[in-house]
Order: sequence, then C-alpha cells, then structure tokens
Amino acid sequence: MNINFDAEKQIEGIIAWIREWFAANGPKASAVIGISGGKDSTIVAALLARALGRDRVVGVLMPDGIQMDIHDSEKVVEALGIRSFTVNVHDGVEGVFNALMRDTDLTIRKDARINLPPRIRMATLYAVAQCLPEGGRVANTCNRSEDYIGYSTKYGDAAGDFSPCAGYTVTEMKAIGDALSEVPYELVHKTPSDGLSGMSDEDKIGFTYDLLDRYILTGECGDEEVRAKIDRMHQLNLHKLQTIPTYRPGKE
Repeated sequence: MNINFDAEKQIEGIIAWIREWFAANGPKASAVIGISGGKDSTIVAALLARALGRDRVVGVLMPDGIQMDIHDSEKVVEALGIRSFTVNVHDGVEGVFNALMRDTDLTIRKDARINLPPRIRMATLYAVAQCLPEGGRVANTCNRSEDYIGYSTKYGDAAGDFSPCAGYTVTEMKAIGDALSEVPYELVHKTPSDGLSGMSDEDKIGFTYDLLDRYILTGECGDEEVRAKIDRMHQLNLHKLQTIPTYRPGKE
C-alpha cells in the first residue's frame, strides 16, 4: 500500500518530536498513558519509553469490572519495564449511571453505555497525572484510520495532551510496531475490539482497515458502497477532530 514507508525512520522522527514536545511542555513531567493491551497504546508506550526513558512513563490499566484480556495490558508494562497502576473504573462508571437513574427520568441509552467508560478512563488518566509528584502529561493513542471515521470517543480516548501517532494509519502503525523489538508481536497484530460488544472493530464498522487505509492513502476503494459509508462516517465525525467552535464577538 505504502511501499515507501520507512518504519525505522518514522520511529526516529516520533521520538525526536516527543522529546521536543516535553522539553517545551513538561521538562520534568512523566508521560501518562492508558494501557489497554491493544496495538496503539502498546506502540505509543514503547515510543515514549524510548524517547523519555522508562522511568518517565506511567502506564495505567483501567478495567471496568473484570477485563478478560487484562493479562495483555500486564504484558505491556512488563515488557517495557515502565511504572504502572491499576485503577478499576467500574465504581465510577456505575456511580454516574446510578445517579442518572436516581436523579433524572432519563433512560440509559446504548451510546451512553458505550461512551461513558472511556470518558471516565480519560478523567482517571488526568487524575493520575495530577497526582504524580513530578507532574504528568496524558498521551493520546489514536491513529489516523480510526480518527478518519470517528471511531473514538470524544473527550474519551480521543482526548489527551499530545498525540504521537495520529498521523499514521493502522497499516503503518503495525509496521512501526514490528520495528520496535521490545513490543510483543502478538499485541501488534491482536484483533482490535472495544471489549464491550463481543465484536471486532472491523465487524462493527463494516469494512477492513486495509481497505480503509488504501482509501485514505490513495483515494481508491473498489467498492462504491463502502466508499460511500467511509465518506459518510468521515463527514459525520469531523467535529471530533476540531477544536470547540467559538463565537468571536466583534468590536462595536
């Protein structure tokens, strides 16, 4: 797809950018990152450890009750040798839902049920960052493919202080992961899922990341129905990539 993609060169560029960003925005701060056990958080954590040193990276494992693949998250922090905390967000998530049911007449809809946990997780990451003696900066772990179709939660996993890999497609992220010797191969190539629906991400969105990446990089799709769906998702979710629209009062 992108035959000119040089993963080693890209890694060098990302590491240099991370160091430059922290020099300007937190010379002594640690990077705080949610560790899901999936490829993106694993790869970003590895890049942070290379850029800042493993002592300046704090991984946060955040199961919502019981996480069946929590061992994958544990494998990441062990492989990278980074500090970590496990914060179970279940009480926080259920506390909000219980308060909504107790204090309002609202029905908890599917979108709210899906999107509240990642928003609680992001709030948890910022709480951890502000509790660190040295201070912390929260890493965003989104990639270009998921951002393009809005496959993220606004103010949840789409948030963060800095985003090292949002310019890379899923295909490119896998190449970067394969070039990072400290990253377990099986986590780079793990089938991505939200951990909630029992479906893979590709099953949920209705097309493969390979097809999506080819369309993003070349404009070619080969399936008009899928192309229309990708375009529709992209347009509907552009607001997730933009800063808050702000009315600017003119001077009278």
